Amino acid sequence: MNCKFLFTSFTIVLLCNCTSRKITSSEKTFNVKLDTLTLFDQSRNRKIPVAFYSPKTSQKVSGQQVVIFSHGYGANKGGDYLVYSYLTEMLASRGYFTVSIQHELPTDELIPMEGKPQIVRMPFWERGTENILFVLNELKKTRPDLDYNHLTLIGHSNGGDMTALFAAKYPDLVYKIITLDNRRMYLSRTSMPKIYTLRSNDYPADEGVLPSFEEQKKYHITVQSTSINHGHMDNKGNDDEHKILKNYILKYIDKQ
Repeated sequence: MNCKFLFTSFTIVLLCNCTSRKITSSEKTFNVKLDTLTLFDQSRNRKIPVAFYSPKTSQKVSGQQVVIFSHGYGANKGGDYLVYSYLTEMLASRGYFTVSIQHELPTDELIPMEGKPQIVRMPFWERGTENILFVLNELKKTRPDLDYNHLTLIGHSNGGDMTALFAAKYPDLVYKIITLDNRRMYLSRTSMPKIYTLRSNDYPADEGVLPSFEEQKKYHITVQSTSINHGHMDNKGNDDEHKILKNYILKYIDKQ
């Protein structure tokens, strides 16, 4: 189904592909509906592909909270916003309205691999934060019924760095963040938004990215080690690895 949407200040165009997927795990609460479309931010002349994972139900989900997910770096090949479906589908099956954003386009410059990451990669993280902000604002227009007071941002690796930056720039818009092995962008030392981070067993974070033990206690920040490789935090991970990550994330996201 092809759809074209027109809003007062921005245009949403191009692709709308709707499918229904049945979650077969024992954790199922709802079947899951997947909608994909491409937003267009006129102010930046930028396309933003997004995937909406939502509970497939004819009944309203009371107090439905929003999760925005940001993928790890994919060398601009595209489609990265769909390769964490083990997680995004699980969250939607539990009643969360889950949005996954494609941050990189084939026409973008490749992310720098030399130089101080906190300097040379900052423009890429800034672009990601503006993508998140744009999608969030558009979602508020089309789905004002959702609960935006308890917004959760989740991101893996480079997407985790974007997530950390967004929380630092717009703390009043976010209730909590969960990063999956972000390694470059410093996590804020703050109690709000609430901060949780899951760490891999093979790649350390840069110095200063993670709070010290004393800072973790002071600001109630959770830094959780895992036995999972950095590269297995997307769909490449096995069922046991996915189960570990899903259990931690559900624990953090459900915690008030």
